Amino acid sequence: MGETSPEKTSKLPIINLLPNMLTIAAICAGLTAIRFGYQGDFESAVRLVLLAGILDGLDGRLARLLRCQSSVGAELDSLADFLNFGVAPGLILHAWALQDFSRAGWIAVLAYTICCVLRLARFNVNSRLETKESNDFFVGVPSPAGAMLAMLPMYVAFLFPEMAPVPPAFVAAYIFVVGLLMISRVPTYSFKNFSIRRDTARYLILGAVLLASALFTYLWATLVIITLAYISGLFFAFWTSRKASK
Repeated sequence: MGETSPEKTSKLPIINLLPNMLTIAAICAGLTAIRFGYQGDFESAVRLVLLAGILDGLDGRLARLLRCQSSVGAELDSLADFLNFGVAPGLILHAWALQDFSRAGWIAVLAYTICCVLRLARFNVNSRLETKESNDFFVGVPSPAGAMLAMLPMYVAFLFPEMAPVPPAFVAAYIFVVGLLMISRVPTYSFKNFSIRRDTARYLILGAVLLASALFTYLWATLVIITLAYISGLFFAFWTSRKASK
């Protein structure tokens, strides 16, 4: 009888699988969002993309907390990001507003999706080469933020259902610009190293509770405000970086 390799006999704590299980759950959310989008249930589709974004923010942090990062987990996370923030928003927007703007609309969706995968590829290459971006800034809009920006016309339409439909040409041009922002060199704020004074922590916790309450109570209005605030932050970050370079 042949010997059994140590890798096959070693035990893996079930808890170490939780990060990858969260990533798989995010992929399921993204795929289901596409399904709902083509069934015409656009609000559920957008909610599922937002859920995928939350799960994306949790899986990496949980892996670092459990000290169970792996190459497979990193690749799985990148593939999930492409599906959830590149493919799903593009297809949902196509089903929502671009069905009657078939050729130019589909080109805009393809451009947005390709820009997302290029953004992720650049991030992965930089990570492997250990050429980390600035501690204070990302280079280009991250893919989760790109998805949030791309779906802004849907938030506005859900918030004001009596409003006239958003012109397909505007939606196509808008998502094309969002795609360009993802592959651009525009600096965007990174909050990974964000810190506050200990005596102000309670105010941050209070703010987080109020934000969560607003999202549960006034989802679309809150998303519109957050997205517009993020766009303002892009302009401010660009202005700050230009001023610093001078």
